[in-house]
Amino acid sequence: MNSNSGEHQVLNINHNKLSNISNTTRENQPILHSQSINNNNNMDFVNNNHISTYNTNITYDPEYDEIINQAERAIEGGILPVRIAAGSSGSYFVRNLEGKNIGVFKPKDEEPYGRFNPKWSKWLQRTLCPCCFGRGCLIHNQGYLSEAGASIIDTKLGLNIVPKTRVIHLVADSFNYPAYQRHLIIAKREINESVGRHMHGRRVFEPEGLQPKVGSFQLFVDNYVSADVFLKQLEQKALPEEVMDKFQKQFERLVVLDYIIRNTDRNTDNWLVKYEVKPNNERDRLLQSLSDPQLRPEQQTNNNKEGDQNTDDTQNTAIDETTTTTTTNDIHIAAIDNGLAFPFKHPDEWRTYPFHWAWLKQAKIPFSDEIKCHVLPFISDMNFVQHELCDEIQRLFSQDKDYDRRLVERQLSIMRGQILNLAQAMRDGKSPFELVQMPGVIVERRHIDPTVGHRQFKRKLNDRYPLFSWF
Repeated sequence: MNSNSGEHQVLNINHNKLSNISNTTRENQPILHSQSINNNNNMDFVNNNHISTYNTNITYDPEYDEIINQAERAIEGGILPVRIAAGSSGSYFVRNLEGKNIGVFKPKDEEPYGRFNPKWSKWLQRTLCPCCFGRGCLIHNQGYLSEAGASIIDTKLGLNIVPKTRVIHLVADSFNYPAYQRHLIIAKREINESVGRHMHGRRVFEPEGLQPKVGSFQLFVDNYVSADVFLKQLEQKALPEEVMDKFQKQFERLVVLDYIIRNTDRNTDNWLVKYEVKPNNERDRLLQSLSDPQLRPEQQTNNNKEGDQNTDDTQNTAIDETTTTTTTNDIHIAAIDNGLAFPFKHPDEWRTYPFHWAWLKQAKIPFSDEIKCHVLPFISDMNFVQHELCDEIQRLFSQDKDYDRRLVERQLSIMRGQILNLAQAMRDGKSPFELVQMPGVIVERRHIDPTVGHRQFKRKLNDRYPLFSWF
């Protein structure tokens, strides 16, 4: 077949080489064949019949359910969610009975294209200048699903960088409801009270409140700072080599997540870093708590700036200067704000929406053996990719009342192509910077034979690019 004809081959995953992938006749065959591994990488990969022992059940989570119960009890007790000023949509800090932030709730109908988006400036921009608002490669009002979908990918691959996020229903008076709904409920309550006073407790209307809103609920993370702040501090003072090695491996997990879900809004403000110095034993921890009762500035979270830490002067106990404390340094990354991901096409209009981490020096380092051994067995198994990733995302997206099966399948085609590129880059020993330079790929599911169980996938290279590719 002529490569210039505009047609595309059907992929056969059963073939030995990735460059000739095509007809999928056996789902347990890998997307990529192991013979393309860079010989310089001295490691033992799991064989192609890899069966994961990782627990992929994410539906039952009693700890998460308990936090939701805490949020509901707090709302009933009058501690209402607080709207976050930043951003283009209505999102809220949800608190518990003690007033501590425990989660971030993002309702569907308060997203940038939602009916009740409280940010009037964004409504004005969308109304007067629609061509410069939104992202043409994303489905409108599905950011809450994207948030939960990123958490699914994170859990399935064991990346552990996305705070747990699920789709829930929540109601609170502080949410943005239309005025007529509030007035109607107040009027019904007043009529019932008036009738009850004259007719011995009888009522005209059934008691009711505001309707619960559907949205994403992401657990709140403490003691993190934005990557922008952390990287600036890193330029002023270098961390120990072992800490930088841990940071590099955490950074690679962020790259894996963002690339698979094709995040169109990852910048240094929406991923967080926590750097901890932990004493190695109980005595050292006690001494450190006595000598340093306040949190260090680098441990303060970027999301919660509502108050200063209280200091108890009675805890300032003198410590012998000759006492030595052994510590362990640790560092973690939290990937938040994943609502602008899972596009149904590669960006091909005005902007490319690049990954801003690709310009960091950490992106110039090839993927480590650790992340390859951890991720590659999963993304090389077509059975895992289809059933544990794609099918789970499709089940999640099907919950939306505006669910469009064809659009969701296009989203999954993009995700399969991203996984294909990621696996190829890892096997070829490429860096994250080289990964984002690879041409976009689309892997469409073409056919399912119910009698044999064969699947056919069609691989296409993205041949449309935006007008401006430099921002």
